[in-house]
Amino acid sequence: MLGKDLLGLYDASAEDIVAILDTAVGMKKLLTQNLKKLPHLQGRTVTTLFYENSTRTRCSFELAAKYLGAGTVNVSASSSSVQKGETLIDTGRTLDAMKNDVIVIRHPMGGAPHLLARNVKASVINGGDGMNEHPTQALLDFYTMREKFGSFKGLKVAILGDILHSRVAKSNLFGLTKLGAEVTMFAPATMMPQGIERLGAKVASSREEAIAGANVVMGLRIQLERMQGGLFPSLSEYNKYYGVGEGDLKGAEKDCIVMHPGPVNRGVEFTSAVIDGENSRIEEQVLNGVAVRMALLFLLCKNRQGGEKA
Repeated sequence: MLGKDLLGLYDASAEDIVAILDTAVGMKKLLTQNLKKLPHLQGRTVTTLFYENSTRTRCSFELAAKYLGAGTVNVSASSSSVQKGETLIDTGRTLDAMKNDVIVIRHPMGGAPHLLARNVKASVINGGDGMNEHPTQALLDFYTMREKFGSFKGLKVAILGDILHSRVAKSNLFGLTKLGAEVTMFAPATMMPQGIERLGAKVASSREEAIAGANVVMGLRIQLERMQGGLFPSLSEYNKYYGVGEGDLKGAEKDCIVMHPGPVNRGVEFTSAVIDGENSRIEEQVLNGVAVRMALLFLLCKNRQGGEKA
């Protein structure tokens, strides 16, 4: 069962994933009824500790906590004691001393949430660590897929883009294969991790092969901030050979859905026609993200009941 923390999906069970998704169904019903002042986490405190920029993930967690009645604290590394030389462990212990319950951390170094979790009493949620994992983004992706198709068994998911730098791609791969879906990836050779097949992915040799028969077509952002340059000639050439336009979707299933973790580089990963088209679930993913994070916060805090409160 889901324990104290959620650090990634590599070690999560299919049962844990399904439990979060099932709980999120009820949370979304509350959201769609515009019930945004709930008592579920009254008296709890959730801190977002972000060492990297974020809009969607941070706002989503903060709103999820507030909608459930928790107090929220936003700590940005650029304006905190980190700038004075404070270590991650010391920052976490300081938050523990303030009786904080949950820390949502985003960090440029892979493994940082795991280090923090070993040294604090609070529950730790990985909001993205380096090029490692982004489990809550994958969970909201799963929710979006299940909402459309009902089941993951035999579902064909095509993931195209900057696989090398994408923590979203890795978390999706770990979770989807456990749930029974088939994952095909496509990217320039310079942006495809070696050995990804050993983790359960099928690597396509062309955009057409990746999309053929797909139920889900997921694009990934080109992460220029993580690149040293030279991985592809230009954004326009990338779009020509690796981007997805309306015509490219003809090879997918007719009822396929288009997804993207955001922010989308229009005209690079997807054309505007695809982003705003009838197959797109990109905006719905944002709402689902709040519901999934509400579910996760609720389950983790529920697990803490009866034990020592941080």
